Amino acid sequence: MSIQKNQHYIMTIEDLGNNGEGVGKIEGFTLFVEGAIPGDEVEVRVVKAKKNYGYGKLMQIIKPSLHRIQPPCPYVPRCGGCQIQHIDYGEQLNLKRKKVQSHLERIGGLKDIKVHPTIGMDKPYHYRNKALFPIGMENGELQIGFFAPRSHRIIDMNQCLIQHPITEKAIELVRDFVKKHSISIYDEKEHTGLLRHILIRTSWHTQEVQVCFVINGTEIPYVDILIQELQQIPHLAGVILSRNTERTNVALGETIEVLWGKECITDYIGELEFRISPLSFFQVNPIQTKVLYDKALEYAGLTGEEIVWDAYCGIGTISLFLAQKAKKVYGVEIVEAAIENAKVNAKLNQIENVEFFVGKAEEVIPQKLRYEGIKADVIVVDPPRKGCDPVLLDTIVDMAPKRIVYVSCDSATLARDLKILMEKGYEVKEVQPVDMFGHTVHVESTILMTYCG
Repeated sequence: MSIQKNQHYIMTIEDLGNNGEGVGKIEGFTLFVEGAIPGDEVEVRVVKAKKNYGYGKLMQIIKPSLHRIQPPCPYVPRCGGCQIQHIDYGEQLNLKRKKVQSHLERIGGLKDIKVHPTIGMDKPYHYRNKALFPIGMENGELQIGFFAPRSHRIIDMNQCLIQHPITEKAIELVRDFVKKHSISIYDEKEHTGLLRHILIRTSWHTQEVQVCFVINGTEIPYVDILIQELQQIPHLAGVILSRNTERTNVALGETIEVLWGKECITDYIGELEFRISPLSFFQVNPIQTKVLYDKALEYAGLTGEEIVWDAYCGIGTISLFLAQKAKKVYGVEIVEAAIENAKVNAKLNQIENVEFFVGKAEEVIPQKLRYEGIKADVIVVDPPRKGCDPVLLDTIVDMAPKRIVYVSCDSATLARDLKILMEKGYEVKEVQPVDMFGHTVHVESTILMTYCG
């Protein structure tokens, strides 16, 4: 059977793609179908056919999957924020475990690895403590919301079911202010206009709220009125300005200015206190962060006698967590502002057995090993989506720590890195997926590796 473009076919969806699309086969030919989920029997029209795979448009659902539900959010599927809200939550967790397992097997060649069921949330809504809203104009109408899938077209919205509810009040006040005072809105194509983004951060434990405006200019007109209006937000702690006049997809500028209140809000992970500015990296799901870090601490197996390296340490969240039970923790991070935050957070929590360095983990850790003899009993890595640098992996092997705890936000690059480490004498003992991003395709994992010579 030759699959032809624009032809209609009946097929059953068997799997979920990396972007949340359904995946199935027609006589061995793989087809990706946006909007379909595993278990659906569907009619599709082929819109693109390559040699071994293609893309289909969902025409109708002939027989829905047992796990298909009506998503509670009215903006699904137009908004690109939640890709799988139309799948019941229990099955979302199963699919995320399956995704991790599949990547470990297909990319890493790792068979018979123990992947635990994904740890989910009791209430997987309103969990995010950070919302970054792009702002635009369309047909003369103000648009504040999130981007549509695979585009920079803003879906205007009044609420988001995975964001903290206070964001609705903040956006309502900003809308009224912009319209009343005719504030110019940034045009991405022309690089004109003032207001680009609104960043809203909330503290899960203290309920503090921080509102940051990103502008293509130097100041916001009528800013005193804006600040006065924003004080209607309960627990407002700070109003911040970030100037970004570059043609870039990076939202915030490099520096910030406090317009009112204070620069940082305070939140906790367990008993540890953290100060968070608009430029700080802090996990967006506070409930599941505690779950993830508890598992990392468990896997580290600390007795109080260990030297620990924390690569990609950010503002020191994992470092300080580990320091509670380690002899000494060294953290390294390329972002200087993050290291400054890490040092502040260490003092804040009166933790003295930590030391932080600015630089690339793949450069700093080898230097400290070569020139100062700093070795580690345990190494923790929490890299960005691209995974660990190959030089860092070589350094880890040279150090030969007894345990490696790998915290991953991308199971594909995780599988690649684990394969390298296993070829150098390490063994994967356990893999624990954690659902940090409910209703999205993303999954976080914590992995324990031990040295077996």
